[in-house]
Amino acid sequence: MRWFVCSALLTFCLGGWGTAQQFPPDQGPGPSQSPPRSDQNKDRNREAEAGESSSRDTRIDVSPPKDDAKNHPGSGVAISEPAAETSGDVQEFHPWNPYRAVKDDEVGDFYLRRKNYRAALARYQDALVWKDNDAVANFRMAQCYEKLDQPDEAITHYQEYLKILPEGPFSKDAQKALQRLKAAETKSQAEKVPPKR
Repeated sequence: MRWFVCSALLTFCLGGWGTAQQFPPDQGPGPSQSPPRSDQNKDRNREAEAGESSSRDTRIDVSPPKDDAKNHPGSGVAISEPAAETSGDVQEFHPWNPYRAVKDDEVGDFYLRRKNYRAALARYQDALVWKDNDAVANFRMAQCYEKLDQPDEAITHYQEYLKILPEGPFSKDAQKALQRLKAAETKSQAEKVPPKR
């Protein structure tokens, strides 16, 4: 125990002496020291830039093109809210956000793997709100509709997928599913027709 106390005291004293030797008594780490040369140059450059703003050079022109009103008549009505109220038409903008669409696709895939087809369908529908022509969402919606025994809706979304990506990664699966659903549809229609006597 005595050995431990002596070594701790010696370490403490030597540490304090080393810190005291780092700065001479007349100089401390205070403001009297000048910064290194590279910092002085940076300070001068910053002071020169402070007088002028670089944002003047990078302003983006968001005004419409010259002939916009002539080429797109009535486009200003869709943007201005009072004009939409006076026309009586409901005009609503859906924001285009592919990041949210991808996230909805991912969550839909999670529900699809869990065989919760209604929840997956809702997420794929949300994805189509954020990105109109989302091919993956259309394909997955068709799969959900097929599992929920709604073949007409499934056919519609398989066809929509093939319209967006005719040579896409799921195109062969979509074509096979369309053939299968159409064959089942013709078979069910044939069964509904009463036999002739």
